Amino acid sequence: MSWQRRAINTWMRHGVKPVLERAGHPDMARRSFECLAPVLSPALPLTRFQRRPGPVPLYLLSQGKCQPGRVILFLHGGAYLAGSARSYQGMLSRLSRASATEILIPDYRLLQQAPFPAAFDDALACWHHLRRSGYAARDILLAGDSAGGGLALALFAHLLSEQDPEQERPAGLVAFSPWCDLTLSGASVQGNRHRDAIIPTARMQEAVDLYLGGAEPTDARASPLFADFPNPPPVLIQVGDGEVLRSDADRMAAQLQAAGGEVHLKVWQDVPHVWQFLAGILPEGQAALEEAAVFVRTAFATASAE
Repeated sequence: MSWQRRAINTWMRHGVKPVLERAGHPDMARRSFECLAPVLSPALPLTRFQRRPGPVPLYLLSQGKCQPGRVILFLHGGAYLAGSARSYQGMLSRLSRASATEILIPDYRLLQQAPFPAAFDDALACWHHLRRSGYAARDILLAGDSAGGGLALALFAHLLSEQDPEQERPAGLVAFSPWCDLTLSGASVQGNRHRDAIIPTARMQEAVDLYLGGAEPTDARASPLFADFPNPPPVLIQVGDGEVLRSDADRMAAQLQAAGGEVHLKVWQDVPHVWQFLAGILPEGQAALEEAAVFVRTAFATASAE
């Protein structure tokens, strides 16, 4: 274990988690995240970050020399109440550089702006926008972290269930600690409530209620664990062994494997939720992004050869 990991786990457990347990209005959490993100996760020098036209605010990020004609559609996390394309520049600049791939990040509507299923509708609209812009489905890889990982998986399931799924089959999917089950039925939600360094289990139901606004938590657009995934392309899921969302990752991997998919479930030891976000200061975060980058390059190469 790196000394940075020990320090970050201690800071999160004693400095951040207690604050989240008492946090008030969602906008307060959103503003705090926006202020902290560039400090904890600064973008690499010479990162290109440009606004692009689209159905929602879209930002195209690239770092270094990127393979033309390919893109990662990344859906950010933040419990559907925080996060933005701008706040994810640090992590994604490192993923773009390692994978040699441009990344498109939508600012989908948060729960303060519109009720469920607005976030899913925005994600789907961004997929269709990319397709209309000339990208073949095999040249788009879906990705996301935490709530965004669940959102990416929900979009994934929808695309694979289309009338002509081969026309809308992405190259693959990468999920960092995805939140896949808003019924909160996973054993680790309670079993890891003390081990998880940052997520306060006691507040999770409140976040679910705010996001769903009365909708069923078993709706596949909110909880992709309840979706079908016919003939899925390759998937990489990374999760920490002590996270409250560990069970979500385990069960999602099992479901995708049962559907015949090639699934790479990578369980990292003693890391905080979405530790990849801290890649600039956490060696394990950079190592996880490099692992994801290898998967991205392989998935695109495989899809192009089919």
